[in-house]
Parts: sequence; C-alpha cells; structure tokens
Amino acid sequence: MLRLRLIVNPKAGSAAAKRRLPEIRRALAAAGLEHDMVETRGPGDAGERLREARADGIECVGIVGGDGTLNEVSQGYIDASGSVLPGPDLALFPAGTGGDFRRTFELDNTAEQAVARLKRAAPRPLDLGILELVSDAGEPVTRAFINIASFGMGGLLDRIVNQGPKWMGGRAAFLLGTIRASMVYENAPVRVRVDGEPFMEGPIVNVAIANGRYFGGGMKVAPQADPADGMFDVVAIGDLMRSEAFGFVPKLYRGTHLEHALVKSRRGREVVAEPLRERPPVLIDMDGETPGRLPLRARVAPSALRIRV
Repeated sequence: MLRLRLIVNPKAGSAAAKRRLPEIRRALAAAGLEHDMVETRGPGDAGERLREARADGIECVGIVGGDGTLNEVSQGYIDASGSVLPGPDLALFPAGTGGDFRRTFELDNTAEQAVARLKRAAPRPLDLGILELVSDAGEPVTRAFINIASFGMGGLLDRIVNQGPKWMGGRAAFLLGTIRASMVYENAPVRVRVDGEPFMEGPIVNVAIANGRYFGGGMKVAPQADPADGMFDVVAIGDLMRSEAFGFVPKLYRGTHLEHALVKSRRGREVVAEPLRERPPVLIDMDGETPGRLPLRARVAPSALRIRV
C-alpha cells in the first residue's frame, strides 16, 4: 500500500485549496488510497513538512496548492549548500493562483482526475533547478525551483501579483499585473552566460530559465521545454519598447514570441547572470515567488525528483 501524505496550503488560491480538500479526500477514499494530511502554517513551512515526510518514510506527497506551494516543497529536496536530497515522489492536486507547472503536463485541476493520475501513473523523473542568488537583505542564498526562474520584469510582476487580490483568478491577476509592471519597469542592462559562453549582454525585459513551459498565469514562454531532459530552455526578451509590449503579450500566451527579432533562446545546464548597473536591483521570479535579485547562478540537477503524472 502506497504511503501517501497530503501537504495542504490552506491559503493557496485565496483559500481554494482548503475549500477543495473535502472533495480530494473523498476521491482518495473512493479510489481506496489511504493517506494522512498536514497543513502548512505559514510562508516557507511546506519545505519543513516535506522534510518530516522524508523522516516518516512517506513514499509520495500530494501537493494541495499552487506553484508557490510546490516551490516551497522543493526546498526540502536540497540542503543548505544546494546538494540534492532524496525524498518522496510528488503528486499534484492543483489549487493555486497561476497553475503554471501543471500546464506543462496538460493537467486539469479536478480532484477525480488528480486521484486517477496518482493511482495509475508510474513515477517519472523530474529535473530540479538549483539557484544561487542575492536575497533582498543582501545575503547570498541557495534555493530550488521546479518550474521557471526569471529576472527582469517577471520579478516585479510577482511582487505586484503577490501583493494584490487573487479572487479574480490566476490569468486575470497576472494579466493585470503585467500591465501594471510594464508601465513602471525600465529595461535592465544585464550580462548572461549559458554553459560558460556569452548568451546576451544589454537591456532586457525578461530572461526566463525554464524547466517547465509556462509562467505568469499561462504565458507559454518556453514552448519546447522538457522538465526531464537535464537542460534549461533559456529565453531572453531583449530591449522591447514599452509601446511594443502590449502587442507582444498575446504572442507570449500563444508561444509564438520566439520568432520576434528581440527574442533569443538556447538550451543549457548552467546560467550565470549579473547586472550591469547597481540600481535599481534586477528582481528575480522563482515559481511565482520573489526570493531576491541578481547576480545569480542557476544549474540543473537532472532527474533529482520523481513525479506521478
């Protein structure tokens, strides 16, 4: 019998996770899947709940929450130095604001389908991103990410979305946040290297270091990304004028932006980025969270996790 534990963020998706929990537990019971459950108690707590699950011999954790909850859980798979730790398989019960990671796997968010996937799916490998950056307090920190880390307007966008209302739904919240961010963001000059080779130098709207395909509430920023191929898809949106931005956003949602003259992309295992001016700081987005600012170093830990989808 699979040893399953639900890690529930009751505040995810404006409390959508808490509202959906009875439905999820009924579906698990109907499928004959025994489980126990823990709720997170505050920001960052989901990683500690993952560490407890490892210590308790749990074989699979079901994440009831959104991309931010999944990111917090991923912190439990690395130690303070960024070395990968073993842990339970992951299963997804999406109930957050953006829902971007599930889109890579084309998953819906119904409880019945989530339980059916968990029951029938064989574990498959999942890469983990390891990110070294500078915190808002100016200290070096190491974090993990499962979906996408980015810097530039994405970091500002996350701060706007996280501080605003979530009741309108993920896509609307991110679209409104994108409009607000584009009105105040100034293209930041940066230098980026991929696998030790120059990738770009100059002003950027955003650079995405992608393990999954979607961010920002459904923007298909890395259409070909495969979260199990041991590589990042790195996508840079260059010195796009503010007047062009509103026409560019629909291309991001469709995944057709790679054809634009100011967009560059390549694949690699390590990304190093630094700002070319001290102020204002170039902010980082990491699975919808806001961990800090440039400079950064990101590297892939291939097949570090296993996921049941």
